[in-house]
Amino acid sequence: MYDKILDTKWHVEIDFDEDETHTHATVRAQRADGETLTALGDAYRNPKDGILPMIGEEIAAARALIALSTELLQSASSRIEHVTHQSVHLYR
Repeated sequence: MYDKILDTKWHVEIDFDEDETHTHATVRAQRADGETLTALGDAYRNPKDGILPMIGEEIAAARALIALSTELLQSASSRIEHVTHQSVHLYR
């Protein structure tokens, strides 16, 4: 059934690119099998707001992680469908 030893680790890295009004985050998750998944997230600062880079990074990173989680759910659904030959819908 399942392995009792669960020592699998994934490595997740988030890189940021910013200017005065935009923050872009790129999330890369490298799975134990070596496959790397990438997702993007963006944040936009209202020109009326003060410059607080950490907030833009948090929002952009959160959006990129949400995109990554959606991609992971879709990948898992496809793998299950491939094995079971039945439609699968995994909930968030």
